[in-house]
Amino acid sequence: MHKEELIQLHTLMAQMKSFFEDKGAYNTFDIYNNLGISPVHVHRSKAEHKHAIFVLGSEIASIISDDDFSGTGRTSVRMNELADKALNEIDH
Repeated sequence: MHKEELIQLHTLMAQMKSFFEDKGAYNTFDIYNNLGISPVHVHRSKAEHKHAIFVLGSEIASIISDDDFSGTGRTSVRMNELADKALNEIDH
């Protein structure tokens, strides 16, 4: 994906985050919030946006999953794995 496409996806997922926060899902986006990156930070690297997307995806999947064994629960686990991989891209 190109950086612009990642930023568009990041924007969509940030809107989903806002939706869940409006519905009362508080303190569930702590890891994402601690990253200090949002879709408006277009100056940040492609790898940083990619990492943020996976972290946010993991937290969203965690909210909508019933348990770690459901399809969305496994999605959350996989998103965490991808977030770690993307973080390694930032470090190198």
